[in-house]
Amino acid sequence: MKNKFTIDVDNSINSGQVFLWQKNEMDWYGIDGQNILKINQNGEIKSIKNVKTEFFRKNDDIQKIIKSISKDKTIKKAVNEYEGLRIFSQDPFQCMISFIISSNSNIQKIKNSLEKISEKFGTKVKIQNKEFFLFPKPEKIAKASIEEIKTCGVGYRAPFIKEAAKMVTSKKVNFEYLKNSDYNEAKRNLRLIPGVGNKVADCIMLFSLNKLDAFPLDTWMIKILEKYYSNEFQIETKTITEKQYEILHKKIVDYFGPYCGYAQQFLFKMERENYEKKWL
Repeated sequence: MKNKFTIDVDNSINSGQVFLWQKNEMDWYGIDGQNILKINQNGEIKSIKNVKTEFFRKNDDIQKIIKSISKDKTIKKAVNEYEGLRIFSQDPFQCMISFIISSNSNIQKIKNSLEKISEKFGTKVKIQNKEFFLFPKPEKIAKASIEEIKTCGVGYRAPFIKEAAKMVTSKKVNFEYLKNSDYNEAKRNLRLIPGVGNKVADCIMLFSLNKLDAFPLDTWMIKILEKYYSNEFQIETKTITEKQYEILHKKIVDYFGPYCGYAQQFLFKMERENYEKKWL
């Protein structure tokens, strides 16, 4: 059977995966590392560099994935409401910095900080009289001072951002290696980066390193699991320790299966919408 891949662009962009996107009339424009992507209302994606992009993960067998994660009425409801929601495959460095910044923050603040970082350290590009800034290369941020990075509104995360950039530049963090590693090996490597805890590592893996078995657990997701899955996962605490995170992740993979990252995305989207939380 042919893989039916339809995407709800608005809902996918507004699901907490990406931040450097803006809508201009009917089209979305987004920064993806050293590239700018344009998505029209039909969901057609175009790269300004005219390079083939896997951003939409069109090789994912979405019907197989949805069948695999649809274990109960809650997830079936989320999938039904946000049918065209898809996980993106982002530029890994941009994704890493985005989620280091995301700790103890909200979507608007993350977006503002990333825009400032791009304006300060990225290259300016003009498209059809519109001005954009590419995301800075790791070398550029690695050479910046902590004070310069702090002017972008990232607060205590500035040293983490600089160190992460240095580790990418020196190949201590190698994204190609991580893409080809399994979940545990990739996570072990990412956790060596300052500012990258369990949740941030899971975001980086799910949204840029092809790890669909990553399931980012923050306070929102813990609340969602407590609300709908208290019998399945028996969460006894609001803040989870390293060991609890690991145990809970294993239970989640056992329950939702190898594509549990998609389950996380559908549940997160549904609950944020229920609370009418702000997106981009």
